[in-house]
Amino acid sequence: MRLVRLHAYGGPEVLQVDEAPVPEPGPGQVVVRPEVIAVNFADTKIRAGGGGIFTRPVPYGPTGEVVGEVTAVGPEVTSLAVGDRISALAGENAYADFVAVDAAWAALVPPDMDAASATVLAMLGPTALGVLHMGRVAPGETVLVQSAAGGVGHLAVQLAKVLGAKVVGVVGSATKADFVRSLGADDVVTTDGEWPTGVDVVLDAVGGSILLRGLESLAPLGRAVMYGAASGEIPDVPSRSLFGLRSLAGFGVLAWRESRPDEARADTAKVTQLIADGRLRVAQHATFALTDAAKAHQVMDERANLGRVLLVP
Repeated sequence: MRLVRLHAYGGPEVLQVDEAPVPEPGPGQVVVRPEVIAVNFADTKIRAGGGGIFTRPVPYGPTGEVVGEVTAVGPEVTSLAVGDRISALAGENAYADFVAVDAAWAALVPPDMDAASATVLAMLGPTALGVLHMGRVAPGETVLVQSAAGGVGHLAVQLAKVLGAKVVGVVGSATKADFVRSLGADDVVTTDGEWPTGVDVVLDAVGGSILLRGLESLAPLGRAVMYGAASGEIPDVPSRSLFGLRSLAGFGVLAWRESRPDEARADTAKVTQLIADGRLRVAQHATFALTDAAKAHQVMDERANLGRVLLVP
């Protein structure tokens, strides 16, 4: 089968198509034949040799949310069967004709759901909803969403509106501003522009100085939730920034699943239902052939994507 990997760090061109054996499912795993594979921004940083939290040894096969049919079931798997259509995160070697994934948190995909929408059931949708839960968002509150046009961000904008909040999206360009408004955001500001103050909740996946600036935007009793560090920098937060009755929490979907499994499963079910009801839209920016993975990474490198970038085997 074909497997896209990098053997050296660099630009998108370092992604190459290798021949590899079809994986055998290990304990707790299933093998999936993908319909689509969603590209994650973090893998562009790993591919470029970003260092720090983005350090991985080569050869390296990028991660991805895979939607497709189960073709083989490993030992200890009782929740899935051959022929099931699932959405699952592949922690490595996702860009392939067949992909091994952990079965425990794979999400069953309704037969009438399009594959692009289904890519968010495994990770991005539950992350967006979980971050809002961590921020204790209440109806009428104002939520500032960083990277509002991105994978998690464009879902968080819509989910915050479902929860009855007012949403301000932070974006990097006018094109992205129009896109975020189309998702229902009440206001949009640019990264280098003036941000509102007195917001109740800040959702941040950037880290660095952007996180610190978000903390300054909070009202008394405001809450910031950090769920990523796209900048590669996890800053030291001055304790004085929290003395104005502000708080900062971290969110990770894997930790959420381990500590609150019932609530995590309910989040996946909620996201699935909202998509089925047409209340949550998964934006699809572009689709590339598996062998054109370098082109997909180029789009991500340019930060041009509005929603998901997909690969089709």
